[in-house]
Amino acid sequence: MAKEYRLGFVRRMVNRIVARRLRSGKEMGDTVLLTTLGRKSGLERTTPVTLARRDGLRYLVAPYGAVGWVHNLRDSGVAELLIGSEVEEISVTEVDAATAAPVLKQYVNDVSVVRSFFDADKDDSVDKFEAEASRHPVFRINV
Repeated sequence: MAKEYRLGFVRRMVNRIVARRLRSGKEMGDTVLLTTLGRKSGLERTTPVTLARRDGLRYLVAPYGAVGWVHNLRDSGVAELLIGSEVEEISVTEVDAATAAPVLKQYVNDVSVVRSFFDADKDDSVDKFEAEASRHPVFRINV
């Protein structure tokens, strides 16, 4: 059974360290800073995320489930990405389970730290990841 995500002290510290490095312009692979507007507060909310890339498209994957940034994106459909020293304004579309499945499978293969939050294993079929899509939203970054 998959672990449930909790934003504890250690994860907060890791997020702060990663965010500081990214804000300073250091590149960390496909890890970028995502800034959304809080759906209730209207305040900017920033968190590190790892982009998924598949078939020439970019995706935001919620490996820990429907956390705050997911709700904010569902509400507004827009956000900003800080990639290196460049800020990119994006719009997103949440994809269906069939589209999300191969993205989730690839994400679990590429980002090993999230594997324990999935019931599907990296070697499982795409069908098993399709069943995970309701618990791990995926957003296509529109071009």
